[in-house]
Amino acid sequence: MEAEKLRSLSYEELIKQLEETHEELFNLRFRMVTLQLVNHREVRRMKKQIARINTIIREKELGIG
Repeated sequence: MEAEKLRSLSYEELIKQLEETHEELFNLRFRMVTLQLVNHREVRRMKKQIARINTIIREKELGIG
């Protein structure tokens, strides 16, 4: 999800999205360990998505965004 779309979400929706992304990252890591993951770049993409969501949550806390 792009940053602009994330910025349009409410604080509660962002927290829910963050939880879902963490869960997806866990599943990707599990698949990687069991050698079922085909595209290893997905792990990096999920990490960046988590960082993006955390940044936007922090912006909302500070009243920037």
